[in-house]
Amino acid sequence: MAVEQEEFVEIVKSRFDKREYRRVVLKNSLQVLLISDPDTDKCAASMDVCVGSHSDPEGLEGLAHFLEHMLFYASEKYPEEDSYSKFITEHGGSTNAFTGSENTKYFFDVNVDAFEEALDRFAQFFIKPLMSPDATMREIKAVDSVPFVTLALMQLQKHLSSEGHPFHKFDTGNWDTLEVLPKAKGLDTRDELIKFYQDHYSANLMNLVIYAKDDIDKLHALVDDKFQAIQNTDRNRIHFPGQPCLSEHLQILVKSVPIKEGHILTVIWPIVPEIRHYKEGPCRYLGHLIGHEGKGSLFHILKSLGWALTLCAGQSDWSMDYGFFGVVMNLTDAGHEHMQDIVGLLFKYISLLQISGVCQWIFHELSSICEAEFHYQDKIAPLADVVNISSNMEIYPIKDWIVGSSLPCQFHAHIIRMVLDQLTPDNVRIFWESKNFQGSTDMIEPWYGTAFSVENISSSQIKEWMESSPNKDLHMPEPNIFIPTDFSLKNEEEKIVHPVLLRKSSCSTLWFKPDTTFSTPKACLKIDFSCPHANESSEAEEMTYIFTRLLMDYLNEYAYYAQVAGLQYWVSHTNTGFQLTIEGYNHKLKILLEAVIEKIAKFEVMPDRFDVIKEVVMKGHQNMKFQQPCEQALYYCSVMLQENSRPWVEQLEVLTHILSEDLSRFIPKMLSRAFLECYVAGNIECGEAELMVMQLESMLFEGQSPVCRPLYPSQHLSRRAVKLKTGANYLFSTEGLNPSDENSALVHYIQVHQDDCLMNVKLQLLALIAKEPVFHQLRSVEQLGYVTALRLRNDFGVLGLQFIIQSTVKSPGHIDSRVEEFLKMFESKLYEMTNEEFKSNAKALIDLKLEKDKNIWEETRFYWSEISNGTLKFDRRESEVAMLRQLKKEDLLDFFEKYVKVGGPKKKTLSVRVYGNQHLSDYEAEKNQGLDPSLVQIGDIFAFQRSRPLYGSLKGVNGRMKL
Repeated sequence: MAVEQEEFVEIVKSRFDKREYRRVVLKNSLQVLLISDPDTDKCAASMDVCVGSHSDPEGLEGLAHFLEHMLFYASEKYPEEDSYSKFITEHGGSTNAFTGSENTKYFFDVNVDAFEEALDRFAQFFIKPLMSPDATMREIKAVDSVPFVTLALMQLQKHLSSEGHPFHKFDTGNWDTLEVLPKAKGLDTRDELIKFYQDHYSANLMNLVIYAKDDIDKLHALVDDKFQAIQNTDRNRIHFPGQPCLSEHLQILVKSVPIKEGHILTVIWPIVPEIRHYKEGPCRYLGHLIGHEGKGSLFHILKSLGWALTLCAGQSDWSMDYGFFGVVMNLTDAGHEHMQDIVGLLFKYISLLQISGVCQWIFHELSSICEAEFHYQDKIAPLADVVNISSNMEIYPIKDWIVGSSLPCQFHAHIIRMVLDQLTPDNVRIFWESKNFQGSTDMIEPWYGTAFSVENISSSQIKEWMESSPNKDLHMPEPNIFIPTDFSLKNEEEKIVHPVLLRKSSCSTLWFKPDTTFSTPKACLKIDFSCPHANESSEAEEMTYIFTRLLMDYLNEYAYYAQVAGLQYWVSHTNTGFQLTIEGYNHKLKILLEAVIEKIAKFEVMPDRFDVIKEVVMKGHQNMKFQQPCEQALYYCSVMLQENSRPWVEQLEVLTHILSEDLSRFIPKMLSRAFLECYVAGNIECGEAELMVMQLESMLFEGQSPVCRPLYPSQHLSRRAVKLKTGANYLFSTEGLNPSDENSALVHYIQVHQDDCLMNVKLQLLALIAKEPVFHQLRSVEQLGYVTALRLRNDFGVLGLQFIIQSTVKSPGHIDSRVEEFLKMFESKLYEMTNEEFKSNAKALIDLKLEKDKNIWEETRFYWSEISNGTLKFDRRESEVAMLRQLKKEDLLDFFEKYVKVGGPKKKTLSVRVYGNQHLSDYEAEKNQGLDPSLVQIGDIFAFQRSRPLYGSLKGVNGRMKL
């Protein structure tokens, strides 16, 4: 008779982790890790099943992925379709799953008081799921419409591997593999689905992680009660020995035609998987060096030649039995013409590593960075924790379930050398993507239709490429000066609950929030540069964007070391100028800040780098054509609703004519008038924060010829949203930008109100209640499209609801009508909702709002949004919770009746319809037949925008303009 096991093994955890862990094995051999966290306000669970797409039966490709979808529908104990997802959503949670090559993972999080029932519903996935014939057929159609843009290259790599290895398989599945081909063989997909479940979903092949508030003994009893009924058929885990690539799949150069503009070069070698040597971290070591971006690195040389935009290196696909090491480079047009030189330089750098030997000081530097990262890690969402750990349980010893491979600590040069010796010319696979190959390929990948060709390349050819490549000074990186050594915590005498306005001048404001919660040696700095000349025209907007890209480009050689050491930075383009963010360990933050500001103050345009960045920006605009139709619809919506938005075609046109000399003249003008809104948070004292900002002002605003001068009162900028007419239903229809895309899309937007706490909670509560019914009705039942969502929308403080649906099967006009019908159906459900159900939903939203920030970054995100929007409602959560506690069902019904109901007296909508090539006849018919008189057709987006008034700026109420 099986006996439950409870084995004590000390699990390695970070120094400051106060959670309690216990590993147990239930009588059915289900392995469980229990995590008790008395401070959590969210509970979570993740089940990892040790079977994935590698186990798909021949001729039923995608069956494992399809099964993952089907388990969400219903179970014998809870037969109502989608009731699991509905319960999770209504109790403040989220749920998802994904299928890998050798495992399938299911996970959820939920509010604390709903965890026990949520866990019971979740357990039924693995006890007695229902897979009805009707649901099976509907979900096959859903899987068939999975967007595949990011999957095509991976599938090509799989296609060019051994047919006898499961790596070769098509793992997503589609209508052909799950319906047409099985039917032709006399197979019933549902029968095969049930058989696959019975064959592989055995308790001894499962690993469960539970994260909850209760004490560990109570969790133990809970898990025993909920999961003991999972059947154990005592299956052996399936292994897939051997490398997927035989000799004929090596020493090849594959040219392929991608969907989007750009040139990507991917160089791959089959290797021994790092998991076998995770304490030594050979791939981490080699990825660190080959992917380095400092002076003397491969990327630094390629960048200086104007050939590469990005480079990353490390282990890619892997299992316990095989692995791949990859180097992926995004090339410029010039780099595309020098592919052989680039590959030659890559192998030269690998040769340098072989000659230099494995450096112990580099390993120890990496090890110290990893150790600091592990012990001073930020607390993350319980959901992320359980997903990560459940992945680790099958592949690491018990003591390393939490740490995994994140702490390389054993220096064994011969192991690193073993992997390095596999990165050879006779073991290589090169994949080269570019639209330049259109018309010159001779093969088609069968699943995604990627056009490609294959050439054999010999070791002697690569040796010639090495010899003919430029003779550049490739060398190992310098010691990293940014590695922190001071992890002490600052003690603020005064406990500051919300940000305080610590300092203001004509040049800047400083908001300050010391860390009083998280006790980590980290800080966050944000500086918003408001520059009235930055976006005064399309040309100015493009040049400001190029400036931000160039600034990051210039800093990279120096600041890359900071990023490696855990100090991140970004310079991003905004509606009113640009923004600098620095976050990470506070020890050396000030050094990086001064380097960035000095680069801004002394900015000079380098014509060669300008040409490269301009090319990148142009391709970014051109790739708008290849965005998913739902992304295009959201883009049109933003252009119509946000003041001073400019179309990508206009930006592309003006960009064509911008020269480096234009940018050189523009930057001094752009910076000549500026206002800096600063936020400093974390392990920094108020005096330090003030000194930082005073130093900023000194570097930028002082001197005989200052870089910046304060803004005039009239120059303070605002961001405003277009106000739709009450009672109006606007419609904008257009063809999709990619003529070969079958997908169409709809964004149905309902504009409601400008930021107001009471209105906010009504809208948020309505969205919470409607979210799952939208998915169930429009996605699961009506099968309108794989992408189906209801989301809140916020345009500069103007809030509303938006339905987002993408479909190959129905036209946007039809989908729009179904959204209207859904709202009519939902109205009756809303009225049928009991007071208890209303209170339960309101409590779920209250719990969401009361959820504590888990780290300094989450806290900063909230406070910075209040500052940048000008609302300054730092106690927003508390205020909105107080209003929710007073809210009655009648208040919500009244809100729905006025603002959301079809024909509501204060309702105002904007429908954006993007027609793919499957529905162009519907588009033409819509134009020829004329519109429903209740709709207001938008022909010219900008004429429409000019015709409408704007909401007032929230920034004008509380923000900069008060100065």
